[in-house]
Amino acid sequence: MIASWRSRVRAATPVDRDRTVDALRAYAVVGVILGHWLVSALVSEAERPAVWQGESPLPDHPALVPATWFLQTLGPFFFAGGYAAARGLRSRPPGSWLTTRFARLVRPVAVLAAVWLPALLLLRVTGAPESTRHVVRSLVTHPMWFLLVYLVLTALTPLLRAAVIRWRVWPVLPLAALIAAGDSGWVSWPSPVAAPVGWAVPYLLGIALAEGVLPRRTGLVLAPAGVIAGAALVLLAGYPASAVGVPGAGRSNLDPPSLFALALAAVQIGVFLLVRPGLAGLLRRPAVWAPVAVPNLAAMTLYCWHQTALLLVTFGGLLVGPLPGLLDPPDGAWPVYRLLWLPVFGLTLAGLCRLFHRFERPKPAGR
Repeated sequence: MIASWRSRVRAATPVDRDRTVDALRAYAVVGVILGHWLVSALVSEAERPAVWQGESPLPDHPALVPATWFLQTLGPFFFAGGYAAARGLRSRPPGSWLTTRFARLVRPVAVLAAVWLPALLLLRVTGAPESTRHVVRSLVTHPMWFLLVYLVLTALTPLLRAAVIRWRVWPVLPLAALIAAGDSGWVSWPSPVAAPVGWAVPYLLGIALAEGVLPRRTGLVLAPAGVIAGAALVLLAGYPASAVGVPGAGRSNLDPPSLFALALAAVQIGVFLLVRPGLAGLLRRPAVWAPVAVPNLAAMTLYCWHQTALLLVTFGGLLVGPLPGLLDPPDGAWPVYRLLWLPVFGLTLAGLCRLFHRFERPKPAGR
């Protein structure tokens, strides 16, 4: 059965598909999901189990900070998106491509909203505490913020691709300078403006790879430069070391994306460019390619519903009370227990994906 599944995946893969970018996208999607599951602690009150508060293990476990450097994968996410967008524009008129692309992105979000809007109303009607409803709303809607940024960059792809074709990778420098100006306080702008500017940097690099102007040797610059810049920002400029927000901290590297977030993206993309030739050979093996292909086939569904999987398991925990790693404070050995819950979250997400993936797949022609 497994061999047959691998053969079907291999047969369905176009010969001109860049499997290395798919591997990077799979890493990005899985990294975001695992990162959210590991830092999203829902804590219930001892005497009122239905009253939830959202917390994070990072304040009590600073040793976990290095894990955020591997699980905060928005740089690779936007890099792979820019690559795919540039490839798509090669074969279709911009208007037709944008319409199809927007439909592919918006349809799963609309289905999520169709499920959760009545669910949130039900929670309110049944008297769920406001703190609980706030936590649920936050977990469901927070990932959508980055999809909005992705939609903005998708709409701008024709212009960004034209800039790369004319100036190669140099447009990333003024964008990085704008982020630096915002970090330093020289420019004050809201996150809805700063986020597309910051994430346009890896998105442009992805376009550059698709257009053949980002050679492998660029990784020899990006990776060490990103490491040096990130270390300097933390040690000398006072940036947080965590790649994600930490409750109680005065500053976040993600809201909006900071120079540290761009430095981390440079390291991740640089390493990818350096290992890409070897990775391409490895991905020719069906046993390696098949598990990489699956997250790509359902990337939007997985992204939209992963926090719902966490919430469903947590709601189930109410039936038996606080369990280690679930509905208890994220201190002590909580991170170890949360790791044990990951397979449960994963199985729940697999069920949701089976149910809702049909809305992500493009409709057959003529229907």
